[in-house]
Amino acid sequence: MMKIICVVKFVPDVDNFSYDYENHVLIRENSRLMINPDDACAIGFALEMKNRKPEVFIEALTMAPRSVVPLMEDLLRVGVDRGTVITDRRFAGSDTFVTSRILGRSLSGREFDAILTGTHAIDGDTSHVPSQIAEILDLNQMSGIIGIDGECFMPSALVEVEDEKSRRKYEIDLPAVLSLTRESGYRLPYVRHKNLNLDVSDRLFCLDNEALGFEEGETGLSGSPTKVSRSYTKTYQEREQRLVGTDQKGIDLVYDFLKEKRFV
Repeated sequence: MMKIICVVKFVPDVDNFSYDYENHVLIRENSRLMINPDDACAIGFALEMKNRKPEVFIEALTMAPRSVVPLMEDLLRVGVDRGTVITDRRFAGSDTFVTSRILGRSLSGREFDAILTGTHAIDGDTSHVPSQIAEILDLNQMSGIIGIDGECFMPSALVEVEDEKSRRKYEIDLPAVLSLTRESGYRLPYVRHKNLNLDVSDRLFCLDNEALGFEEGETGLSGSPTKVSRSYTKTYQEREQRLVGTDQKGIDLVYDFLKEKRFV
């Protein structure tokens, strides 16, 4: 059986969030939350793998306040097999370093074939956590993934990565931490109407510090070495779409675009 753990983050709705200006942290407890878009793609790919191979077991893991439980339940209703929420008030305000330590400790010693994450989070966009988890677990890690070959997933993964200058393919031995972007196109399905009220509580588990055993002062604001001087909500620009014909002008435009992106 193949086991995939998707480490996901629930982020404040960009149109409805609160900010603690004194401590420079987002207030998540009373904010309307949604799954981070890149992380949704990670779940989407895992579910595609499960459709190919029903024996694939998917776990969604998050560190968040208990208010995310209904959102985690919806992930179980679309095909995720197990959900784990790491939640403790002592963890509130943890920076990316401490968050990675908490997630890493929860994953340490567990068996899995791959850890899937998103590359970026819309409420911070540091991209620190996936690589730090990989460092803690002594695993390889790749960010910016726009495609994974589902036919050749084990014992290594064939991934396609895009940055501002190029698009490249890599082969990575598994287990590894693979971080996708929303450009990958993998989609998180909607909950089917018949499953909207499906009871999934027997597959959802919560962990607190009693299970993880961090000492006083190791987590939260007091345990976080990062000092935030400023925070802002990332904005996204709509990409330009151009329709071209099959005449010479259209062919030239496509060729020039591919050449600019270094595909030819």
